[in-house]
Amino acid sequence: MILLRLFWEFFKTGLFAVGGGLATLPFLYDISERTGWFTTSEIADLLAVSESTPGAIGINMSTYAGVHTSGVVGGIVATMGLICPSIIVIIIISNVLKKFQDSELVQKIFYGLRPASLGLIGAAGLGVAKIALLNTDVFQESRLLTQLFDWKCIVLAVCIFLVYRKLRHSPIFYILAAAAVGIIFKL
Repeated sequence: MILLRLFWEFFKTGLFAVGGGLATLPFLYDISERTGWFTTSEIADLLAVSESTPGAIGINMSTYAGVHTSGVVGGIVATMGLICPSIIVIIIISNVLKKFQDSELVQKIFYGLRPASLGLIGAAGLGVAKIALLNTDVFQESRLLTQLFDWKCIVLAVCIFLVYRKLRHSPIFYILAAAAVGIIFKL
């Protein structure tokens, strides 16, 4: 029964996560809250692993979540659930779009989907920032504002942002550099 639910949850995610892999994050938070399959801090780990492994982030996240929930079979089922809607929609759209590509309605639909994608990705980014840069559990216990922020991670994030804006190296460079800094400074 859990495999059927895994498929269904990731099928819905694949159908509505417009904008790519990071747009699946709000859906993962929702799945986490409703099912308890993984925690929000595990979603941060899931994202880190998904971004640092080859392949599409959304597919990697669904595979990781499925394996975490129900082993290898769960990973396969969750991944299939995520990609099935894309396959179905692409087949339908490719046949219909040829006929209606110059339609003003189709152009308006695509125009409306862009900000929706941006909004979902922005929400996902804020969720990741909260998990990565804030110590909410420690803050709730101590109530000291200085305990709220994870200063080491904030400095690392700002440094990576600034270096990336200046040098524009491959993302692999930043992932490896951040992993090394995390090991060295025990982040």
